[in-house]
Amino acid sequence: MTEDAILLNVPVIRQLYHWDCGLACSRMVLKYLHPVIDEEFQRACWELQLTESVWTIDLAYLMSHLGVKHCFCTQTLGVDKGFKNQSFYKKHFDTEEDRVNRLFLKAESKGVVVKKCSVTVQEIQSHLEQGHVAIVLVNAVVLMCESCSSPVKYCCFLPAGQKCFCRKPEYQGHFVVVCGFNRTSGCIFYNNPAYNDREATSTKVQIPQPATLGP
Repeated sequence: MTEDAILLNVPVIRQLYHWDCGLACSRMVLKYLHPVIDEEFQRACWELQLTESVWTIDLAYLMSHLGVKHCFCTQTLGVDKGFKNQSFYKKHFDTEEDRVNRLFLKAESKGVVVKKCSVTVQEIQSHLEQGHVAIVLVNAVVLMCESCSSPVKYCCFLPAGQKCFCRKPEYQGHFVVVCGFNRTSGCIFYNNPAYNDREATSTKVQIPQPATLGP
């Protein structure tokens, strides 16, 4: 840590499939805070009935289930119907809409803290200065990596094994763990679960709506 830059020592854990980036990010945060054995993590996922469709609210419940104090910040309390016809959501949207909305409705009674708000980069920086990290949902299509040549191809952010013809989809949700920043350059450092050989990658793109902020 310096006056202008902070980089927290958050381990990189690689996702195993194309759909589990959120779970991989959760494991990174848990390992940074207080390690949870694999059996306990898997048991929590089973008890919460997490499948191949993992939403931000699922991660909030998972963190709460494992005793991690956090706050889930979102601009939409429930499912945003505006995403229904986007290819990224289309496959699971109809079957998941009721389940996800119920989770939002029950959150307070279950001790899951959800706030309807936007979070600025400055607020995230303040959060990081306190030694906390954030799981953030971003659009992988607009991520820019300073470690890659320019222009950056979409395939730079695909999990290993996924096919890519460098055709950007309209939206590609991806969870990353924000773990540092450089105030002078404006860079945000994050761990990308699609890779296990990069401690942090930097981007100058303003981070959109955070998914789970804390601790």
